[in-house]
Amino acid sequence: MLILKIALIVILVITSLLLTLFILLHKGRGGGLSDMFGGGVTSSLGSSGVAERNLNRITIVVSLIWVVSIIGLGLIARFSVV
Repeated sequence: MLILKIALIVILVITSLLLTLFILLHKGRGGGLSDMFGGGVTSSLGSSGVAERNLNRITIVVSLIWVVSIIGLGLIARFSVV
């Protein structure tokens, strides 16, 4: 049970970092905090439609793994004897 808990914690840390990175890689839609500080200049050089769709898919998969690892850790914490 301890090995599973450590594995889930490692997966949680890795997916947390990846999820933060993937969210920051998304193209800004405008109208948010970035526009308030002069980030309103848009550029289409960063990503194409296919790259943005693939980034969306990867972000969704990583977020699902993140949620499953949190649920797994919660279940281990809830039902562990020690």
